[in-house]
Amino acid sequence: MMRRLVLLNMLLFALSVGLMGQTRLGVYAAGFYNLENLFDTEDDPNNPGDDEFLPNGPYAWTPEKYQQKLKNMAKVIAKLAREKCPGGPAILGVSEIENRRVLEDLVKTEPLASMGYEIVHYDSPDRRGIDVGCLYNPKLFTLLSSKVYPFVMPSQPNFRSRDQLLVSGLLAGESFHMIVNHWPSRYGGDRSSIYREAAAAITKHIADSIHAADPNAKVLIVGDLNDDPNNKSTKEVLKACRKAADTKPDGYFNATWPLFDRGIGSLCYQDKWNLFDQLIISGNLLGKDRSTLKFWKAEIFNRDFLTTQEGKRKGYPWRTFSSNTFINGYSDHFPVLIYFLKEIR
Repeated sequence: MMRRLVLLNMLLFALSVGLMGQTRLGVYAAGFYNLENLFDTEDDPNNPGDDEFLPNGPYAWTPEKYQQKLKNMAKVIAKLAREKCPGGPAILGVSEIENRRVLEDLVKTEPLASMGYEIVHYDSPDRRGIDVGCLYNPKLFTLLSSKVYPFVMPSQPNFRSRDQLLVSGLLAGESFHMIVNHWPSRYGGDRSSIYREAAAAITKHIADSIHAADPNAKVLIVGDLNDDPNNKSTKEVLKACRKAADTKPDGYFNATWPLFDRGIGSLCYQDKWNLFDQLIISGNLLGKDRSTLKFWKAEIFNRDFLTTQEGKRKGYPWRTFSSNTFINGYSDHFPVLIYFLKEIR
């Protein structure tokens, strides 16, 4: 009997040591969301682009509508990635924001306020007066630095667009860099592609420079690129690969391209789905070695509550306005999310 008890205790001890030695996987999320014209209601004399979003403007943009827009945006962001990450995204790029104030108002709005997000923002010279920015959870992402890169196109020196925002820090203890974009629009049709190709060249320069300085640094490129994954800007200029298997460690994989191939989009125009909101990662985020941060999967956050339920735009993202009429929606774009895994011992 005593011998059996000794053997049982030895077995339980060995089992407990084995369990302590096992590893589990931590899940980390990042993403991007076009907030669709998040303007305040005050006139900025240095920003003629905000004239439409004033109480006496064509959208009759009142403080009440602004507060409702903030509540709607806060509701969405507070839900992002929570099914897999209780803390939500560690870092989230945003676009179509008027200034820092609207982000400050946003992170103070419940249910987002209780999550403790902090802000990175710089004013851009965009003719519409909209910028890109970043929200991050300091409990999950340690901010080390940030910088903006202006849109420069020597052949078109007077063309103005959004700056590109580089946010650098630590995610899961590793060097991690997010480049937040909102590339020039498609206004002007096919002729406008040269502007997005110029923007892609700037993005590639930023990412390549990061890797030249630190080959182990992880890079995530996010944004409303106003192009699909198979367009020249991303496919040829940025050289973002369609398949992970074709991506070299110092190259880039378009994690949203497989979704695009399945007909999944982030916005819809005239019954045609596009995937302008893209997630592109450096090749060193691929592979099976979970001892370092690695890509798991990407998704379009196209939940029912964000979707128009009836009418001619049934199935489209439920936007803030229909023409100039406030319809109390969210955005004309769905958010996009990307997940990474890392072993936790």
